[in-house]
Amino acid sequence: MRFKNFYLLILILALVQFGQSQISVKYEKFTLPNGLTVILHEDHTIPVATANIWYHVGSGNEKPGRTGFAHLFEHLMFMGSKNVPVGKFDEWLEAAGGDNNGSTTTDRTNYWENFPNSALDLALFLESDRMGYLVDAMSPEKVDAQRDVVKNERRQSYENRPYGMASIMISENLFSADHPYHWPTIGSQEDLSAASFQDVVDFFKKYYVPNNASLVIAGDIDPVKTKEQVTKWFSDVPMGKPVVPFGVPVAFLPEPKRLVLEDKVQLPRLYLNWITPKHFAPGDAELDILAQVLAGGKNSRIYKRLVYDMQIAQDVTAYQDASFLNSTFSIIVTARSGISLSQIEKIIWEEINKVKNEAPALREVQRAVNQYEASFLMRMERVGGFGGKADLLNAYFVETGNPDYFNEDMSRYKALTPGDVSSVCSTFLRNDGYVLLSVVPQGKKELAADEKGAK
Repeated sequence: MRFKNFYLLILILALVQFGQSQISVKYEKFTLPNGLTVILHEDHTIPVATANIWYHVGSGNEKPGRTGFAHLFEHLMFMGSKNVPVGKFDEWLEAAGGDNNGSTTTDRTNYWENFPNSALDLALFLESDRMGYLVDAMSPEKVDAQRDVVKNERRQSYENRPYGMASIMISENLFSADHPYHWPTIGSQEDLSAASFQDVVDFFKKYYVPNNASLVIAGDIDPVKTKEQVTKWFSDVPMGKPVVPFGVPVAFLPEPKRLVLEDKVQLPRLYLNWITPKHFAPGDAELDILAQVLAGGKNSRIYKRLVYDMQIAQDVTAYQDASFLNSTFSIIVTARSGISLSQIEKIIWEEINKVKNEAPALREVQRAVNQYEASFLMRMERVGGFGGKADLLNAYFVETGNPDYFNEDMSRYKALTPGDVSSVCSTFLRNDGYVLLSVVPQGKKELAADEKGAK
């Protein structure tokens, strides 16, 4: 308990300090002749460093009928390259005391390595070899093997997992068939099966090129020496053709869509979803805070009412899932056994309409902003990994052009008023344009939300 209190004190002091000062993360940025953007950041807190590379390609760059390629490369990138035999990427890095991982979204793919500062050359060699020479070691047999792994992953994570198909159904109904967010990042079984070896090679050659990537090296580094090392390992990787940005289809729901899925689940679950502004656009930060007001913690409005007061729900979550082209705002509630989702939906709309009609209290908004600040500052404590400082430098560079966008990002939240939160609720949580999905136990369709709605 004493440790917990001490930790809270440190966090409060950090928040106070933040409120009095500006965040500034110093960096150096340069571009190699082949187009690779490199960002260096010194942090000598501990003797570790991180390499964080973003390829500016996600599932949104795929074509209908050929989906799942960006995620497939999360697997192929570890299947060896010209000078790195299969299995050696992890083995060599771990032998040096490092670790690594990667992820794919609709908008980008990232890979990172954390390692002792003495292993910087090794990390740069590994990343540069698969950027420049992955295709030299790729074969139809390797692609087929990883294609099967991904298809099994889809079965485990979506098709055979309770509630697993919900996110796929929601995206397909929120976005039209020609919108880059219509299909899931993992792709479809049919598309994965139909992809030829040449399709996969062509995708790599188009997107996994230095002029379509940005690399952050952060941590206990010497910038002058690091610049020489990056140049040594990456300068011979050939530049690719320019990647032409695609047009963005309009994303708008002219009417509500109400769906029902019978699944192998024990409890009914309701998903309510809207299309919302893209990351950093007006309304994005407000919707983050609105999610906290509605369902962020035990004192939030919907959580308190459904879980504590009425005791008809097991859990409640809400979040703004921000992306480059459009975002989605979701409210998810798991009902208690035998509870109809119509009861749940009625309460959700009541609480949404309350926020529309009357701005939340200042203390509610301030609490939500404080929660966001705490989470933001804790992410900045880590130099590597998902969401660490190197990842944020890369994200800010890609989305805003300014790697040191930390202060501007946080300022969006600190400037919000209760009226702002109420206004975005009215504008974007429309009762005439949403996707509602009821997932109910098989044979229990009567537990789904009523077809006519509960507003």
